[in-house]
Amino acid sequence: MRAFLILALSTFVLSACASQWQTDYAAPIPAEVSQNWRLAGVEVLVPETLTVSEDNVYFPIADIVWREEALTPGVTRYDQVDAIVTDGITRGASGLSGSQAVKILATVGEFHALSEIARYGLSTSAVHNIAFAMQVVDARTGAALSEPTMIQADFPALLRDEAIQAETAGQTQRVRITDHIAKVTAGYLGIGPDMRNSFVTIGQ
Repeated sequence: MRAFLILALSTFVLSACASQWQTDYAAPIPAEVSQNWRLAGVEVLVPETLTVSEDNVYFPIADIVWREEALTPGVTRYDQVDAIVTDGITRGASGLSGSQAVKILATVGEFHALSEIARYGLSTSAVHNIAFAMQVVDARTGAALSEPTMIQADFPALLRDEAIQAETAGQTQRVRITDHIAKVTAGYLGIGPDMRNSFVTIGQ
């Protein structure tokens, strides 16, 4: 099951790199289905085959670009991305309050936040580019309750003065990304507004 998520996601991410960005997923799970579910856990995989860039450049070439948090002994960028995506999905699925315990499996394929030079140097537009595969399974048996689904969770990033003002108000990149993943998750699960949309901006 997990291998299928990774294979499908790799194809999806390769086709998603363009100036047209989007929050997109298959049709949301019907509310009459998801209302029977209760979240028992979230399991996120960030494959170590994903490349990581630590370069403070405008357009880093890598699968993972995350520089807002300092690296500490024993903690990798994979760990930090895992924590962010897990938090976002958990929050987004917290509205599941039915009787059947479910687990959400997710595999990250791309996680692009902004480097410092891009965040404070670009003057027009930029994007947070995030992609992951998601599947809902029965928490007890592991039986699939939904098809593996590709989630593209892109959204516009804040730059320069807007970024500084947001950070001063506590709206860091981590906070904004976590919140967006939560909203996208809720939308896909049929327990929140449908977040699908597209926009055009520069990005990598």
